Amino acid sequence: MPYLVLDKLTKRFGQWLAVDNLSLTVEKGELISLLGPSGCGKTTTLQMIAGFLDPSGGRVTLDGADLLAKKPNERGLGIVFQSYALFPHMTAAENVAFGLEMRNIPRADRDRMVKDALQLVGLGAFGDRYPRRMSGGQQQRVALARAMVIKPSLLLLDEPLSNLDAKMREEMQIELRRIQRTVGTTMILVTHDQAEAMALSDRVVIMNKGKVEQVAAPQDAYDNPASAFVANFLGRTNLLQGTLRQDGGGCRIDVAGTAWPVAAELPAGPGVLTVRPEKVTFVDGAGVPGLVRARVFQGTQWLFEIQTDAGPLTVIRQHDGQILPAENERVTVGWRAEDMRVMAGTAGGA
Repeated sequence: MPYLVLDKLTKRFGQWLAVDNLSLTVEKGELISLLGPSGCGKTTTLQMIAGFLDPSGGRVTLDGADLLAKKPNERGLGIVFQSYALFPHMTAAENVAFGLEMRNIPRADRDRMVKDALQLVGLGAFGDRYPRRMSGGQQQRVALARAMVIKPSLLLLDEPLSNLDAKMREEMQIELRRIQRTVGTTMILVTHDQAEAMALSDRVVIMNKGKVEQVAAPQDAYDNPASAFVANFLGRTNLLQGTLRQDGGGCRIDVAGTAWPVAAELPAGPGVLTVRPEKVTFVDGAGVPGLVRARVFQGTQWLFEIQTDAGPLTVIRQHDGQILPAENERVTVGWRAEDMRVMAGTAGGA
């Protein structure tokens, strides 16, 4: 039986449908990311789970119990906000202890639990330090310790790393994943950062305009996007317009004069081919002809922008000493059929 169940969860603000019949099941101990652009409904979904917003429709159950029937402070959830929301007049230990005090935990047990929580997040020696004397990463760890010390049935994380610089954010991603695996707490993470979601999550829930576009393990969503939106949002990709045709050999898509076999059965008509830039290579034989419009050195790799009859195409090649085309050089590019995904329709309407 799934641990957390969202069943047709819906939220309207007047005429605006912020979350549209969202259904999702989460297993105990999973770390799930709600990922999508601003306004897609991910934070609204988190706030309904937390009890800060009342749904317009649908159900939420946690471990078989109706979560919507409980007040926010009765749900037993831990929450880490983007701003950390630490009390500036309290030390790290006092901040972590606050929730335990509200639950009337005896002092001896409280001290032990606070010590364990600070050790878990690597701040065992910082218990007497005030937030103003701590770095952003340390404050984030205190907020995480405060949320986890109450041993929540579910931990909700709302853009918890967005205020950190790039290096600290990467370090905290590793630390957060380590903590989650150590403790086994079920976590729901809201983020707009694709790399963060893929680095941390067991599964990603990619949202767009209040709807779920795809739920999958990060690598599966990246390699097998369910829609052009997912392909384009979850990392860099190429969207090439083509024409789907049926013949005796099965379904094919024609892109700029070259036909590619399609494994799926799709109706004849307009089609979109998506392929990741790192899967595209320069070839001598059959492929898509084009002109190198730009060539950019990025340290470990080269980035090429190629103009083709099917639209602009990005190529990423590793900086490994091979001879690569120059700007304004005519080239032919290709990729393996298993590395591309094809969908019916047009790139603009996908």
